[in-house]
Amino acid sequence: MQATRWIRLAALALTLVWACGPATEDDFVERMAHEHRDDSPETGAADREAPVSEGAAVTYARLGDLEISGYLARPAEAGGSAVLVIHEWWGLNDNIRAMARWLADEGHLALAVDLYEGEVAEDRDSARMLATRARDQTERGEENMRQALAYLRDELGAEKIGVIGWCFGGGWSLATALNEPRGIDATVIYYGRLVTDEEELAPLSSPVLGIFGALDGGIPVATVRQFEAALDRLGKEASIHVYEGADHAFANPTGTRYEAEAAEDAWARTVAFFAEHLG
Repeated sequence: MQATRWIRLAALALTLVWACGPATEDDFVERMAHEHRDDSPETGAADREAPVSEGAAVTYARLGDLEISGYLARPAEAGGSAVLVIHEWWGLNDNIRAMARWLADEGHLALAVDLYEGEVAEDRDSARMLATRARDQTERGEENMRQALAYLRDELGAEKIGVIGWCFGGGWSLATALNEPRGIDATVIYYGRLVTDEEELAPLSSPVLGIFGALDGGIPVATVRQFEAALDRLGKEASIHVYEGADHAFANPTGTRYEAEAAEDAWARTVAFFAEHLG
């Protein structure tokens, strides 16, 4: 009886960690897999006006012998601002390329990076595999992002640089702002893995816009509020928004959880945020 009681208590503790605690690197991939259990990349595109700006593949980094290609969208008139665009756990697909072009429509150079190094998920299983590999090669991903920043700054002459990511990319957006505080001027996180430890958040120097869904089991509201409170105690500039009735990946117009009203409001906030902080 005593053993059974301890087993039940352990199971309850794990449930509470899953529901309320910040995701660890070990469990976050499985959280994403759970949140995307009924989803697939680019299923049933929602109506949305197509971006006007054009883009093209570019080589922006080299990791060992491997050249890393991303997607660069250019605005009609460059104004010295740029945005690093980080893909969801599906990889650098057509939806992320469109996001880069929408940002270019707002006047920013937009470089969609590729943390999967040329591979794109075709289903949930391949997405889990690619996200797990990226997790296990974090230092390689960090170098990928450093070279992307250098490409925008040194080769393209960007004066101010923002970063944005969704899901898997949302976590990388925050991580990049923490790893490269002098290189990032504005950080946007769409339902990505969060850091709530104040010591880890201390290096953050850019303002943050956080976009989350109240129904997201992978990024619980309790964790979002812990993140928000930690930033507030540190005196960091942050604007955090939790959309009622919205789930994980609600801003993906090609996904099954797309919520048009919440996504449009979040995008309007994103555009205004980058305009304010990048010029």
